[in-house]
Amino acid sequence: MGEVRVERPWLRHYDPGVPTHLEVPDIRVDEIVRRAASTYGNRAALVFFGRRISFAELDGLVDRFAAGLQRLGVGKGTPVSLHLPNCPQFVVAYYGILRAGGVVVPHNPLYTEPEVAHQLRDSGAEVAVTLTLFYPRVAAAARQARVREVVFTALHEFMGPVARLLYPLKAKREGQWVDVRPQPGVRAFSELLREGAPQPVPVSPEDPAAYLYTGGTTGVPKAAVLTHRNLVANLLQAASWDPQLRPGQEVALAVLPFFHSYGMTSVLNFSMWMGATVVLVPRFDPKLVLDAVRRHRPTLFHGVPTMYIALLNTPELKRVSFRSVRAGISGAMGLPREVQRQWEAVTGGRLVEGYGLTEASPVTHCNPLYGVRKEGSIGIPVPDTDARVVDPETGAPLPPGEVGELEVRGPQVMRGYLNRPDETAQVLHDGWLRTGDMARRDEDGFFYIVDRKKEMINVGGLKVFPREVEEVLYRHPAVREAAAIGVPDPVRGEVVKAFVALKEGQHVTEHELVEFCRQHLAPHKVPRAVEVRPQLPKTLIGKVLRRALAEEERARAGV
Repeated sequence: MGEVRVERPWLRHYDPGVPTHLEVPDIRVDEIVRRAASTYGNRAALVFFGRRISFAELDGLVDRFAAGLQRLGVGKGTPVSLHLPNCPQFVVAYYGILRAGGVVVPHNPLYTEPEVAHQLRDSGAEVAVTLTLFYPRVAAAARQARVREVVFTALHEFMGPVARLLYPLKAKREGQWVDVRPQPGVRAFSELLREGAPQPVPVSPEDPAAYLYTGGTTGVPKAAVLTHRNLVANLLQAASWDPQLRPGQEVALAVLPFFHSYGMTSVLNFSMWMGATVVLVPRFDPKLVLDAVRRHRPTLFHGVPTMYIALLNTPELKRVSFRSVRAGISGAMGLPREVQRQWEAVTGGRLVEGYGLTEASPVTHCNPLYGVRKEGSIGIPVPDTDARVVDPETGAPLPPGEVGELEVRGPQVMRGYLNRPDETAQVLHDGWLRTGDMARRDEDGFFYIVDRKKEMINVGGLKVFPREVEEVLYRHPAVREAAAIGVPDPVRGEVVKAFVALKEGQHVTEHELVEFCRQHLAPHKVPRAVEVRPQLPKTLIGKVLRRALAEEERARAGV
């Protein structure tokens, strides 16, 4: 049976200079650092609290760390886990693991011990690299998972002279200082940086480069197997999207965590390829971000909506110019239109919404940066990417305007889930990846995420998508963050409940918010209750956790 032809009306909306096809070189991910070192050797690759590391210096550190890992027995296909925030050690370790022939297994460093232990066992990690602050938790999990070696490092080790002196004092004062000593099976990061060159390893672009854990489209944590070709293709797709990029001149603000696929591809790998200086911010804190903007004048700032919302609600924002930021892309969750408008008014630059998922390395869609864009849309497929909307029950493609499940295919789509053939078969078919997101497409080829298939609210047989309720709440002048979920109802099966966090100094009643929604939504979509909280639960990347709110409600109801 022949392949079904996919129409690509979106190609005519590409910005001038964006290619419709890319040639992906047969290289490994770690080779992009070597290439950057040969082209931009003396330019700063990383900036971290007063320390500047050139591309040439970074390449040398990657070589030495790779050699150190090989002395520990890391070779082709060896999984090595990373438990680090955005810091030079993450970058050195990430590319060093790949150069040694290993597979990178990044983790959210704030995971609990049971979560860490599960992922270490599941991935088969043999070595774990962690920050001293997280060492007790990671070491305990590593013992459970029989990890051979734990490598530790302190955050201040790669800071500039002043910060290197001050940080330990601050950490001790705040009770966040953990003193770790080398012992059998526990080694200092610096020990692996002894002089030496790694032995060549026959790793091909088709071999795994990373196991990235995700809830996936079925909600169960599992590792997406991403190959070197997947990651290289996606960084090229991301780099091609901005025809105004200036190789060797850009400065990227790295607030998105590198352990997340969005930060890994769109900031870290992308910047290495473009010779962009990466200003490392270890955690999202508005004051840290504003200080980095003031000092380093970044030109690119990718983030998530909650980051832009927090900055817009920070009084100090008025005293910092964002005019250096030419462009930014928002992902991981829907970008409220009001947030987009306010951010562009403050910075004078462009902020557009994009879309992706870990299983696709992650970027698949984005609005054009300089041409036509459509509010509320995730944009159009990036080069060499196809997308379609299908009936979730039959898999039949749907025409423009109809809502169904979004499917994508392209060179960035994962090989599958690690050791889970059945779950892989559920989401991959004939080259297409089922995203689990409900979407529609218009006649121009722009796609719109309606919501997660599993988060749809069924009110007496009528479907309500949380995002449409949240969009209305974001328009209320007192609301800073919003989330909507379905809660059990004896008559309708489910009804809508909303949660909001308010802007500083604002006050609004539940009744006022419900009435506001009533003016803008059909009756079955209006929340039956609105709960005001100081803040909403989020992932470390800043994505609001509707699932956590739903679990709280189920526990409260005794379900």
